[in-house]
Amino acid sequence: MGTALRGTVRRLRQAGVPSPEADARELVQRATGLSRLELLMGSEQPLKARELWQLEHLTQRREAREPLQHLLGEVEWGDLRLRVSTAALIPRPETEVLLVLALAQISAKPSPRVLDVGTGTGALALGIKRARVDAEVTASDISGEALELARQNADLNGLTVTFVQADLLAGLSGPYDLLLSNPPYLPDADQALAQPEVQHDPVLALYSGPDGLTLARRLVAAAPRVLASGGVMLLELDPRNVEVLAAELSAAGWSVQVHPDWVGRQRFLLAWLLPR
Repeated sequence: MGTALRGTVRRLRQAGVPSPEADARELVQRATGLSRLELLMGSEQPLKARELWQLEHLTQRREAREPLQHLLGEVEWGDLRLRVSTAALIPRPETEVLLVLALAQISAKPSPRVLDVGTGTGALALGIKRARVDAEVTASDISGEALELARQNADLNGLTVTFVQADLLAGLSGPYDLLLSNPPYLPDADQALAQPEVQHDPVLALYSGPDGLTLARRLVAAAPRVLASGGVMLLELDPRNVEVLAAELSAAGWSVQVHPDWVGRQRFLLAWLLPR
C-alpha cells in the first residue's frame, strides 16, 4: 500500500497537481475503502487487484486535473455533507464566512424568511436551515441540473428547503428578511487563465461580464422588490470588484459594509436600504 501511495504522489506531482500528497491519500482511501488511520496502520500491505484497478482509474482522472471533489463525489462543508458534480460550483471554504455572516444577521429574528439566489449545490440554503430550523428558506437557481443536485443534498442532510427555478429574482415576491448570494463574479477574461480544475465548474456559475459584476448589478437592482422592511442583502464577490459595487450601492441609497474572508481579502458585501 505504501508503494502504491508513493507512486500516486509521484504521478500527481508530475502532473502539476497542487497538493499531490493529500490528494494521493484521498485516492488510495477511496480505492481501498480504508480510513486514514487504517491506511497508516496497513501501510505495507499490498493492494488487491480490484483496488489497484480502481486506484489507477482515479489517478488517471486526477492526472488530467479533474477536481478531487468530483472524483470523491462529495465534500464536507460547514456541518453538511454535499454531493458535487459538474452541474454546480464546488463549494469553496471561503463561502463558509458568508454563512457565518448570514446567520449573524438573522440571529435575533424569529422564524426569518431567507432567500439564497444561485444556490448551486444548496450549500448556503442548507447551512442556514441546519443552523436555524425555524427559518423559512427558499433557494433559487436558473439551472435545473443544479437544483436537482441541491434537492439531493437536502435529502442527504434531512433538511427541508423550497427550491425554485428562476433567473435571479424572476417570479419571487418575498418579503425576505435576508437575501444572500454567491453569484458568478469573475471577469470574462479570467476564463482564459483558469486553472484546469476550475474548467470543470460550469461557466454559468463563474463569469459575469467585463468586470465580473453584470449579474450582481442585476440582482441588486431587483432586490428592493423582495426585501422586507429592514431586510438585508449579503453577497460574496471577487476581492477585485467588491469595493466597486459597494460604492455603487452607497450612491444608490444603500448602507454598506465590506467584510474580509479567512485570509483578510475584502470579499463580502453586506447592504440594507436606508429609509427615504
